[in-house]
Amino acid sequence: MTTIDVETFAKSKVMELPRNVVVGHDAIHQVGDVCHDLKLGKRALLVADATTMKVAGLAAAEGLAAKRVKTTEFLIPDATWDVVKEAEALIKKGDLDFALGVGGGRSIDVAKCASFNASVPFVSVPTAASHDGVVSSRASITKKGEKVSIAAHTPIAVIMDTGIIAESPFRLLAAGCGDIISNLTAVKDWALARNLRNEPYSSYAASLSELAARLVIENAPNIKPRLEESAWFVCKALVSSGVAMSIAGSSRPASGSEHKFSHALDRAARKPALHGEQCGVGTIMMMYLHGGNWQEVRDALLAIGAPTTARALGVTDDEVVQALVTAHEINKERYTILGDEGLTHDAAERLAKITKVI
Repeated sequence: MTTIDVETFAKSKVMELPRNVVVGHDAIHQVGDVCHDLKLGKRALLVADATTMKVAGLAAAEGLAAKRVKTTEFLIPDATWDVVKEAEALIKKGDLDFALGVGGGRSIDVAKCASFNASVPFVSVPTAASHDGVVSSRASITKKGEKVSIAAHTPIAVIMDTGIIAESPFRLLAAGCGDIISNLTAVKDWALARNLRNEPYSSYAASLSELAARLVIENAPNIKPRLEESAWFVCKALVSSGVAMSIAGSSRPASGSEHKFSHALDRAARKPALHGEQCGVGTIMMMYLHGGNWQEVRDALLAIGAPTTARALGVTDDEVVQALVTAHEINKERYTILGDEGLTHDAAERLAKITKVI
């Protein structure tokens, strides 16, 4: 008998995914039921700002009260590390069982980080669909005067009320579209890192991330202000994008060279635009570098009403060029089409002009 030596299969993977995702009309009224069904406990920290507390926080608290859950309300001024530590202290001092982030990115990021640090579950209740952070395990926090991306945990539940999200400023929804569309170049950068640096790669996560971007691009002409169906499309895509990151165990499927550009523009610009807006513009340029269909990206953003130029972002041409030149310095361990050396000033200026960004 011939003995065949077979290499022992030793792969192992942990995926942290939301257990409950509720998307739809009047979903805010299901907060109490969702938290009760998940048996999260009877004491919660509800993080919001003054506006989002009125828009959705009070309704969420009422739903929790109906299930005999006592909420401690924490109104935040901004998403800074000091505020995160305050929220964390409230959780620990009150021996709270879980935390909810109700609002846009700031409330959700603070609740996400604080709950992670305090080792309690986190529930995401977004009032706007401005970026995929509402479903992901990453948080954007201002630390020592600079925005940094911090690892936290994936929300145990996501509750997205499309009626509330449709009534939020359309600029936020359009920015969310830009963030989702940016998955197209993020996935290309990830494949490049796999091919050139042997970086671990998940074709499943990459396909799901790209699917989310395609969903937005194909429906771009139908994404309009105050239209709940538009919010529905974008929310579904955000969930897919967030799940892709959970499967990958990192933000790789949704963050590449276009995100590096956005973070570099945050530093270079006197008054940066919204994160998703900048990522959308970055995607146009990075898709050109990849040799892909950058015009398709630009056309989709224009159809939605998202910025495609420096002027529309409210930044200067010089700030865009400066961001392109320095983008490779952001998150250096993440290899992208920008390489290790980045773009020269002349190459950056040429890129921005060819893609009609400046």
